[in-house]
Amino acid sequence: MDTPVQLKFPLALEALKSHNSPLMNHSPNDLVMLFNDQFREAYRTILVSGGEEPEYIPAGEAGDLARILFAHGYYASALHEIAHWCIAGEYRRTLRDYGYWYCPDGRTPAQQRDFEVVEVKPQAIEWLFSVAAGSRFHISVDNLSGGGASDERRFRSRVLDQAENYLASGLPERAQTFFDTLKLFYGTGDTFRAAWQDDVGRVVPLYSAKEHL
Repeated sequence: MDTPVQLKFPLALEALKSHNSPLMNHSPNDLVMLFNDQFREAYRTILVSGGEEPEYIPAGEAGDLARILFAHGYYASALHEIAHWCIAGEYRRTLRDYGYWYCPDGRTPAQQRDFEVVEVKPQAIEWLFSVAAGSRFHISVDNLSGGGASDERRFRSRVLDQAENYLASGLPERAQTFFDTLKLFYGTGDTFRAAWQDDVGRVVPLYSAKEHL
């Protein structure tokens, strides 16, 4: 008898065998399949493995479908770009890169503070996606040649607080849909809470459980 996952994702039967094993095989092709299956028709948007830099190209420029390009075919890059798309509003999704100007590595302290404010929500969502998929998440301050984070400990805590808020109150609609899809596909629904608490201790080592109950 087919399981709900087999019925929903019939093209991924072989991949599911490895995902249900102790060591999951994290292929970005699975994310492309899951995202496009979920959002291609409803939002006329597809996920595509890109090149040097990630990029969002709205419909019109990209043809009939908007395209989310993730860098170098990396799994983590795909999750991060999906997270950005999930919180971009309808107007933002009509603009290349959602209308934001990206300030590259080497930012000044003021520029880095602005960058970190914008990155809290997408990194919180990416983190939840990663745990749902059983993959390893890394906080990114993305400023190696500019002195790193303005306050890395505070940034980590803010990402954690936002993620915990999402867990308590729900993610944005599209993010919630993809989060649930990942848990279903990777079979992590029953183990997510325990995995989340373990990952909090890894990513934010000074986290105090009492402060976040």
